Amino acid sequence: MISPDNPFATASELPYALPPFDRIADEHYRPAFEEGLAEHTAEIAAIAGNPDEPTFENTIVALERAGELLNRVSSVFYNLAGSNATDEIQAIQAEMAPKLAAHADAIHLDPRLFARINALYERRDDLGLDAESLRLLERRHTDFTRAGAGLPAAEQARLRELNEQLSTLQTRFQQHLLKDTNELAVVIDDVAELAGLGEGAIATAAEAATARGEDGKYVLNLTLPTAQAALESLENRAVRERIFTASVSRGNRGNEFDNNALVAELVRLRAEKAALLGYPNHAAYIIADETAKTAEAAVGLLERLAPVAVANARTEAAELQELLAADEPGATLRPWDWAFYAAKVRRSRFQVDTEALRPYFELNRVLIDGVFHAAGKLYGLSFTERDDLPKYHPEVRIFEVFDADGSALGLFLMDYYTRDSKRGGAWMNNFVDQSRLLDRKTVVVNVLNVGKPPAGEPTLLTFDEVVTAFHEFGHALHSLLSSVTYPTFSGTNVPRDFVEYPSQVNEMWMLWPEVLANYAKHHETGEALPAEQVEKLLASQQYGEGFATTEYLAASLLDQAWHGLGVDDHVEDVQRFETDALVKAGVALESVPPRYRTTYFNHVFGGGYSAGYYSYIWSEVLDADTVQWFTENGGLNRANGDHFRRELLGRGGSVDPMAAFRAFRGRDPEIEPLLKRRGLTGA
Repeated sequence: MISPDNPFATASELPYALPPFDRIADEHYRPAFEEGLAEHTAEIAAIAGNPDEPTFENTIVALERAGELLNRVSSVFYNLAGSNATDEIQAIQAEMAPKLAAHADAIHLDPRLFARINALYERRDDLGLDAESLRLLERRHTDFTRAGAGLPAAEQARLRELNEQLSTLQTRFQQHLLKDTNELAVVIDDVAELAGLGEGAIATAAEAATARGEDGKYVLNLTLPTAQAALESLENRAVRERIFTASVSRGNRGNEFDNNALVAELVRLRAEKAALLGYPNHAAYIIADETAKTAEAAVGLLERLAPVAVANARTEAAELQELLAADEPGATLRPWDWAFYAAKVRRSRFQVDTEALRPYFELNRVLIDGVFHAAGKLYGLSFTERDDLPKYHPEVRIFEVFDADGSALGLFLMDYYTRDSKRGGAWMNNFVDQSRLLDRKTVVVNVLNVGKPPAGEPTLLTFDEVVTAFHEFGHALHSLLSSVTYPTFSGTNVPRDFVEYPSQVNEMWMLWPEVLANYAKHHETGEALPAEQVEKLLASQQYGEGFATTEYLAASLLDQAWHGLGVDDHVEDVQRFETDALVKAGVALESVPPRYRTTYFNHVFGGGYSAGYYSYIWSEVLDADTVQWFTENGGLNRANGDHFRRELLGRGGSVDPMAAFRAFRGRDPEIEPLLKRRGLTGA
């Protein structure tokens, strides 16, 4: 039995069931997991073995209520495994991954449980269910079927083995990447080598060095994508090359953190699993349950965009090559040159200096006067900081969120600073899912990786970091505004190629005049970002879309190439496969590498986006069409926000996502706004 002193033993009594972070230690996770697994197993056995005839209440609703302890510990543990991992947490993660996979299989492959669900499903039209309840029954049936509930016993046994192996390999990929990323951080001895970086960025590099015990030096930590922000400003070409080389070397150095063999095995096992379940490959299996429905549809969109994107990138490259040659006659444009010379074009053509914008993007103002302000104007939300509540790290901030009528919606946590215990990238996760059934409101966190300045200095964001802050808060809004009965449908529990859509829409408010004027103020003088700078910034937005679209499409097509492999396809050389796949897809530009290369493509080999990285552009079709709707209907106002909330954000997964889009937009999505946004009108 779990000790009553274990903070996971009982439901949190803190507001909104916020986990009691001040009481949770690493030693509490294992016993909570073990007890949670045992408790959930017993609950499932009781549901499956219920002698009464199956009803929606005693089977489907009972499943929604089951697993309280396991959910409590899992939500905390896996959030912290990404944002504040210790060696012990990583050891527990590796230990629990196969156990949790086996537990999920034990549920989905229980013949008695599936028989009850199937019996209800077959007479679903006669049960008198409301729309959300009917969708839940159908969702459960689909989940069990896709998990192999209908397979013969021998094939189910092999499926269990595969799922345990896959969970172990994915965890190992994540941990390898975190350790190799930390090890490859670029150490600079002489501040002169950082010429071009702003004072704030240099101070952040000095702070990062001090945190690593390298006083007097400067450390440039790597972020998750191939491109690194410092490449835009650093004048020293050799230093730029060092940073780029470190970035693309992650997981591919032949050391203990090498991911090549892991990738080959992951792909092979995923293909075998797909074949067991009746699909030609992993991509077909995954996308069958998304809004795209088929891998052919997803790849078709990517292939339609690729030729024009590449042509635009080649045009951009020719211009940048001329600028490089003027500085260094005879030099050839390389990937580490692109951002630096593209920034020169923006400065000369549009008079936009992104480094000079940073003093206007102070973190607290961006958050309070930008992100929160837009949410207030659109949805009537208000935010109160809660310093009295426990945090999982001292840098975390907690805000209580209120609706327009003063009623409470939940808690928003923000964790913005990079640290060695945090994986790269940016994301949103829930600690508590909204549910009327369980009488719960949302507790959600946004995690970013912003360099921390020295004590007393302001945190000045890059333009891209401001975009990310608005984007991730779009995910948070999807959860905070959720209004569903069942936790299965809460917030962002929607198809992966739909989940990015609301967050991408939220990016539009970053440059909306009323919002920008409210937060983009010089951190020292309070002066607003000059109007002419705003106009130039807007004018520059489409410049560089050839590069941006090509690097994204290259990663997406690489993902599809890996997961389009069948069970009989074997890859001996991961790097050669990657090269050949990019060439075949027509996106192999030496100066425009994929946004993620294979060995550090955490989205698809360590996270939940396998065969799904296309989702960002798929969702952007909806996003661009929605931005057009807001623009045509008056933009930032409560009527528009309430319409978007009522028809789409609040519905979560409780309705068909494309039906929700049609209810909001009044028609099916059109691709033309996306093509115009990205300068791909020839696609």
